[in-house]
Formats: sequence, C-alpha cells, structure tokens
Amino acid sequence: MVSSNNAILVDLLRVLVGAAFLGAVTDLMLLGHWYLVQPGMTRKLLNELTNAVLVFWPLEIAVMLLPTGMISVLNGTIDDGWNGILGYFWVGCALLTGILAWFTRAALKERSYSAVMAATGLSYLAILTAFGTDLVARAILAL
Repeated sequence: MVSSNNAILVDLLRVLVGAAFLGAVTDLMLLGHWYLVQPGMTRKLLNELTNAVLVFWPLEIAVMLLPTGMISVLNGTIDDGWNGILGYFWVGCALLTGILAWFTRAALKERSYSAVMAATGLSYLAILTAFGTDLVARAILAL
C-alpha cells in the first residue's frame, strides 16, 4: 500500500514530468511547422527540442510505472474496463513515441528541406502517441 505522502509525491511527479514531456513534444511539432515556412532557419532549436523529448520520454514512462501505476494495469490488478487492452495500448504509445523521436532526430541530420518536412510529420505523429502515453495512463489510474 502506498502512503498518502508518497501518493502525493507520485502525483506531483506525474504532473511535472507529464507537463515537460507533452510541452516538449508539442513545441517540437509547432516549431517544425514554423521551419516549413521559414526554410532558411537553422535546425538548432529543432534538434534541442528533439533531445528534450528523448530526455523526458523515459522519465514519463518511469513516473507512470511508479506504484500504483501502469504495471498494476498490465498485470490485471487494476481493471481498465477493456480486458487489459488499454494497458497494451499505453505500452504501444509509449514505445512508438520514443521510436518516432529517434526517427525525427535522424531525419534532422539530413541536409535537404524535405528532411525538415519529414521531421515535422514524425513529430506530428509523436504528439498523438505522446498524448496517448500520458492521457491513457492518467485516465486508467484515475478510476
């Protein structure tokens, strides 16, 4: 059983890390769109935001696994109401967000303008999976 003080700390960590994670992914996608209309800009900020996503991504997963967390959903201790499907959906979103961030980083290493287009598209997909990573866990754990 998790004590009340620990539960408050876990909730606070989830809010802070979740805000940083979703903020980094959202900023990456929005800035990528800006680069599409200003192709002469350097890619330094896009690279920094991609790195920020890759830093916050494992932290987001870690805080969602803290007790009582997504491990309890995956092992069936917490019923998601869908026979565990939402738990596996969360795992898929969590993994795919990291994969998309790594591919975004790889795309930004290419010199062509189309590489920024690809990176923006990948970050657009990453924002969808990042919200799945954060919001699905929050919805299930709030039950």
